[in-house]
Amino acid sequence: MTYATQKLVEEKVFKDPVHRYIHVHDQVIWDLINAKEFQRLRRIRQLGTTYLVFHGAEHSRFSHSLGVYEIVRRIIDDIFKGRPEWDEDERLVALCAALLHDLGHGPFSHAFESVFNTDHEAYTRAILLGETEINMILTRVAEDFPARVAQVIDNNYTNQQVVSLISSQIDADRMDYLQRDAYYTGVSYGHFDMERILRVMRPRENMIVFKSSGMHAIEDYIMSRYQMYLQIYFHPVSRSAEAILNNILKRVKVLHESGYIFNCEPTHFKPFFAGQVTLEHYLELDENILMTYIQFWMKEKDSILSDLCRRFVNRDLFEPIDLNPEEEPERYAWLLEQVKSAGYDPSYYVKIDATSDLPYDFHRPDRMTTKRPIYLEMKTGEIRELAEQSPIINTMATKLKKDYKVYVPKEALI
Repeated sequence: MTYATQKLVEEKVFKDPVHRYIHVHDQVIWDLINAKEFQRLRRIRQLGTTYLVFHGAEHSRFSHSLGVYEIVRRIIDDIFKGRPEWDEDERLVALCAALLHDLGHGPFSHAFESVFNTDHEAYTRAILLGETEINMILTRVAEDFPARVAQVIDNNYTNQQVVSLISSQIDADRMDYLQRDAYYTGVSYGHFDMERILRVMRPRENMIVFKSSGMHAIEDYIMSRYQMYLQIYFHPVSRSAEAILNNILKRVKVLHESGYIFNCEPTHFKPFFAGQVTLEHYLELDENILMTYIQFWMKEKDSILSDLCRRFVNRDLFEPIDLNPEEEPERYAWLLEQVKSAGYDPSYYVKIDATSDLPYDFHRPDRMTTKRPIYLEMKTGEIRELAEQSPIINTMATKLKKDYKVYVPKEALI
């Protein structure tokens, strides 16, 4: 028996509110879960600042990663097993990619990335291929195994069936986070009939298709995704908190570069300021550490930094205003004057935000897309694209919803 095929003496299970139980049979998977780089995901929230809107949204990327693994495990071990179009040798690489796909996320990912110009996908790759416990475990399977897992996550693996399981328009990643985020935020519209979708999945040559009899369950899934983006992921209060967090980090960077002497030195951030970040530096950061700095910075002498930190910690957030500055430049100019008159620096107290999402994308002659469509297998064996068969999806897929907002302190509007 090789390490790649080694099973645990006794199955390990995690109790889970979404999937009831998450089952671990493989020694490799159990070792990866216990690696320090994976355990770090316990200290990274799945939904960033959303907990300031939906108080239950405290769940971590650790629990989401386990959920994605469990969905892929069920597909491979229950739905695909024994089917001639599925290569059983791909099982372990698919499970590892599912488990490790979010490994490189940093604290409050998007705000952090925009200030320090980091890329969580690049760090995921670095953790897989660098001098880490994760890499040591994967290398025990085979010398090229870390690279194979990285290729799946990067969407350039030779077997597109494996890639589609992890990253496509109806993948295990989305199926877990929609249900998990709905559960922890307390909303109902993220729920859909995942059991039905899994039962109609079929492996075909270099692709995954769905039996046409499951089309209505897929429509429900896409509607759930549409609602979750509008109501949860793009919630203006959460976006306001992210804007303040973004400006906190931006202010710290400006102060550091100007020679400002901090009461609480941003020790963990100095490699990022200098552009000399190592993987070790990156992995030392988590949301607990960032929140500790923010609480200390509430007492800094710099009034802008201390005020922004106070606002974030005490949830005294900016007010969202429906406004597209390009379409209403005069109104935007008036708003800037209001902010200045109230004594605020617009560089830190005005934030323009634009959000957009296309619930489903498919190839059209007038527009390029890199997203692979969802394919249905008809009773005749013919493969058809989802929007061709579903009037609901065809309508949704042609409408890109954009929302523009400007965030300012509510005191400036009095």
